[in-house]
Amino acid sequence: MSDTPLKFRSIWISDIHLGTAGCQADYLLDFLKHVDADHLYLVGDIIDGWALKRSWFWNQSHNDVIQKVLRKARKGTQVTYIPGNHDEGARQFLGLMFGDIRIADEVIHTTADGRRFLVLHGDRFDGVVQCARWLAIVGDRLYGITLRLNHWFNRARARLGLGYWSLSQYLKHKVKTAVNFVSDFEEAVAAEARARGVDGVICGHIHKAEMREIGGVVYCNDGDWVESLTALVELANGELKIVTWQKYYAEQAAQIAELVTPSPVFQGATPA
Repeated sequence: MSDTPLKFRSIWISDIHLGTAGCQADYLLDFLKHVDADHLYLVGDIIDGWALKRSWFWNQSHNDVIQKVLRKARKGTQVTYIPGNHDEGARQFLGLMFGDIRIADEVIHTTADGRRFLVLHGDRFDGVVQCARWLAIVGDRLYGITLRLNHWFNRARARLGLGYWSLSQYLKHKVKTAVNFVSDFEEAVAAEARARGVDGVICGHIHKAEMREIGGVVYCNDGDWVESLTALVELANGELKIVTWQKYYAEQAAQIAELVTPSPVFQGATPA
C-alpha cells in the first residue's frame, strides 16, 4: 500500500498516557505517520503526570510521539491541547500557546457540514475524580497493575503471531459496575452538550470509543491509546468515524477502504 498519508479534516486522540508502560506509543506513531489533518485535537491525558510522580518511565518512542505532534504543528496542522486529569498540571497554562500548539480547557469545533461539537476531556463528569481523588488514585494504581499483566500477556500473544488484545478493556466490559459507570458518564456528558445548545460532544477519559445519539445529541468518545488504540476522525464532508489502529497500516487495507467510503450514519444534520 502507498505511504501517502490518509487525509482527514480533523482528528481527535486522547488518553495516550505517555510515561506509562501501558502506553502503546509505537501504534500511535504508526497512526500519526500515515494520517494528516487540518485540525488535530489532543483531548487530555496525553502525559500521565500521576504515574510519573510515582516512578519515572519514559521510552524513546514517547519522545517520538511528542516530536511527531510538534512537527505536524510546524507544518500547518492546527493542534489544540485540552488537558485532562492525569496531565492537569497543564491547566495552569490555559489560553496560552506552546510553540504552535494552543492549550484550552474546552473548544467548540464546527464540522464541514455545519454541526457544532463541544470538545473536552470529560473528567469533570467523573464523580470519583471530582469527589474522591484518593479513590481515583487507588483505582489508577490497580489499573496500572492490570496493564502490566496485559503487557506480558500480549508479548506472549505476539510470539504466537496473534494480534493485540486488551485484558483491561475486557474486564471493563464485563464488570457490571464498570458498565453502569460508562453509561452514566455518557449520559452526563451528553446532557451537558444538550444544555449548551450544541449538536454533539467529543471527549475521552473513560477509554471506551463510542459514537451514538443520546437524547438528541451526538455523543463521541475517541477512546485511548492504552486499551482501544482508537481515534475519532472527520472526513471532508463532515462525517465522523472511529478508527481502530490495532494492526499496522499495511495490514489495514480492507478497513481503510471501508473508512473512506461515505456512509449515511451521522452524516448531514444531527439524527432526529
